[in-house]
Amino acid sequence: MPDNPAHTNSEPTGKKRRALLLYYSFSGQTSGLLNHLASGLKEEGVKISFIRLRPASPLRFPVGSFFATFRMMLTSSLRWRVAIKEPEPELWADNDLIILAGPTWSYNPSGPILDLIDRFGPRLFKGRTVLPLISCRGYWRLHWLGLKRLLEKCGADVPNRIVFSHPSPEPWRTLGVFLKIAGKAPERSKLIGRYYQRYGHSRQQLREAEKLGAAIGACLRKGESPAALDLLTPIALP
Repeated sequence: MPDNPAHTNSEPTGKKRRALLLYYSFSGQTSGLLNHLASGLKEEGVKISFIRLRPASPLRFPVGSFFATFRMMLTSSLRWRVAIKEPEPELWADNDLIILAGPTWSYNPSGPILDLIDRFGPRLFKGRTVLPLISCRGYWRLHWLGLKRLLEKCGADVPNRIVFSHPSPEPWRTLGVFLKIAGKAPERSKLIGRYYQRYGHSRQQLREAEKLGAAIGACLRKGESPAALDLLTPIALP
């Protein structure tokens, strides 16, 4: 594959803008947010490409047991890499923005995202504007700081981040996510269901993602950086 040329901001503002939505989604929450974010980008005339990272050995959601969930939490806390299949050739196309999206695993980026950066990071991200999108239970800051450091080490410009936390209150959010990953249905529990009514992101958050996509798209259309945008909205706060 050819080396990726460095991105510059010298293009005329009337040029058709392009964004690559590069992501891993374990339970479908990240892909749901991205689909709505893409709708907002398209409203502003941005041409969208999607590339989903796929583990070489497929991961199952839910994992199916408490033991498997604990094991996943432990290995993720150690930044366990999950080998991915070779991405599509479109990965190397010239884009004005790369949105790198994925869930938080035990305070860290997910294993497939880490494997992507290990194998392709400098060639893929050097000189590029990269905007991370984080889908999480609520504790995203270590994920964000670690991911930003890795991307900047690869030569990326990381001006901002998009964060969506599951909207349920604690401690029910943590307990509910754990049970859901283990294969249970906490939202149907008489004990927990009154406090934890839904796994994942709400419809309101999906609408918010579309609005944020439009705001980011407007910046691209004008040739401006998304650095000044408020992409951590109140609904995304833990």
